[in-house]
Amino acid sequence: MVRGMLGKKIGMTQIFSEEGEVIPVTVIKAGPCRVVQKKTEERDGYNALQLGFEEKKESRVNRPLLGHFRKHNSPPYYHLREFEVDDIDAYQEGQEIKVGDVFKVGDLVDVTGITKGRGFAGVMKKHNFSGGPDSHGSMFNRAPGSIGAATFPARVFKGHGLPGHYGAERVTVQRLKVVRIDPEEGIIMVKGAVPGARNGVLEIKHTKKAGKKGS
Repeated sequence: MVRGMLGKKIGMTQIFSEEGEVIPVTVIKAGPCRVVQKKTEERDGYNALQLGFEEKKESRVNRPLLGHFRKHNSPPYYHLREFEVDDIDAYQEGQEIKVGDVFKVGDLVDVTGITKGRGFAGVMKKHNFSGGPDSHGSMFNRAPGSIGAATFPARVFKGHGLPGHYGAERVTVQRLKVVRIDPEEGIIMVKGAVPGARNGVLEIKHTKKAGKKGS
């Protein structure tokens, strides 16, 4: 079985469990993906499947990438990712992968996406600093404050929170529970939030993090 696939974030909603509990979920349109290339232990040193997601016109593909698709008799895709696979011989190039082939209700998954870009941000928004007092006469409101010592060590420590670009980073949220799957529509619902804005591309993988199931 392939260990993951690509999808697109639709948005968030809530559903009810059989016990009447409200469950916040993220709705993801997962796949369908197509096997573009098989990576094998003999040729590449590892076993994996390169999956394509969302077809696009040949006129929108550069020539090196177009040659790659033609070599494997595949239509061009906007997104290509590699995923681990248990049995490489069970798959063929050109085979379609659907959400029901990879996941089932109750699985725990890791979801990777690009967070929303928020431009240049100060330390209060970016790092949750408390800032200074807002009382009358204060001249220290949203500044970072002291960021280093004087004589010793006479430098700013590496990793100190400072203003700068916030967001647009690759982030993975681990161990989200699959609570509902619609194989006909290719929809998967996971409990909780995932990175990115609506229509953002996501990588959904079976979790590698050990722990009690059903968190």
